[in-house]
Amino acid sequence: MVTNAPVDVDSKKEALFPGTVHVDVVSAEEALFSGLAEMVVVPGEMGELGIYPRHTPLMTRIKPGSVRIIRPNQEQEELIYVSGGMLEVQPSVVTILADTAIRGADLDEARALEAKRSAEDAIKSRTADIDYAQAQAELAEAIAQLRAIDKLRKRSGH
Repeated sequence: MVTNAPVDVDSKKEALFPGTVHVDVVSAEEALFSGLAEMVVVPGEMGELGIYPRHTPLMTRIKPGSVRIIRPNQEQEELIYVSGGMLEVQPSVVTILADTAIRGADLDEARALEAKRSAEDAIKSRTADIDYAQAQAELAEAIAQLRAIDKLRKRSGH
């Protein structure tokens, strides 16, 4: 008997790699990751969120920090810096819509240090022509990038 019933693609992926969830990390500029993961760790507003397959549906904002993707049968985890955005979790799909996203290997430490110094100087000067909240946000973003670089460095043993 032939039917025209829709095929559940996620259940096929699950059959090939049991205990996985499909993850998409997308920024306004590009799609940075699309694939299967055993677990994803995301910087939530109240702390890190560890997401496993069959997680309860969830939608929340994320803050600047590192997204860690633990892929099946891989020793190294994928590290992607996000500047904030939204996280949507369904039982078999995790979608991260980032304001800005940078692969861990592409992070520029010198640029992050300069951004941190610049934001700190703006906060210290407290002149009327600076946006204090914007300077604080830039400082938080630079610190999050430096933490991501540090995690990457520790992971690779350098």
